[in-house]
Amino acid sequence: MIDSNVVLNGQTMAYTFYCIAILLLMGWFGLRITRKGSSNKVIPGLFYSFVGLLVILGVSLHIVTYNTIPWVEMDVNRANLTPDKTFTIVVENHKFQLPSEKMIVSCDDKVLFDVSSKDLTYGFGVFRQDNSMVFQMQVVPGHKNDILWKFEKPGVYTIRSTEYSGPKGIAMIEKDAIEVLESSSTSTNK
Repeated sequence: MIDSNVVLNGQTMAYTFYCIAILLLMGWFGLRITRKGSSNKVIPGLFYSFVGLLVILGVSLHIVTYNTIPWVEMDVNRANLTPDKTFTIVVENHKFQLPSEKMIVSCDDKVLFDVSSKDLTYGFGVFRQDNSMVFQMQVVPGHKNDILWKFEKPGVYTIRSTEYSGPKGIAMIEKDAIEVLESSSTSTNK
């Protein structure tokens, strides 16, 4: 599984270049059709070739980045996967009720977070020490809210509500709630 920071940076660069190419095509087209004189007309074949190229680039970007998004492979094959650990978390009255003070997992464990709300819609987000988000999901009362995740790097992670649930929601932070230990297979490979 690729770290979400790597995916975000890569996709930001790719889609920025793609958008710049679209804007340049629009600018070129607008400039050509607004200038006076017969020599400044847009040649339809050239214009549609550029549009076709942009379509091919756009579709290619989506195909290439499909498997780089960290959770896609696990979600596609979820019916065939069994979690190594399951944590049942209840959210009520702007508080996370965790199964233990610290949830301890190993790198490469498939962890199922089964989160339910008894009153409002909340968010369930896991954050790194630098406050960047690893993943998040919406927790809706009366619905199944779970996410299967595999942590790649050891560390200590914080849980926060990522959904507006009123003024009290800002305090919904469980610092250092998840500790990810180095897996035994990782430590023996070093």
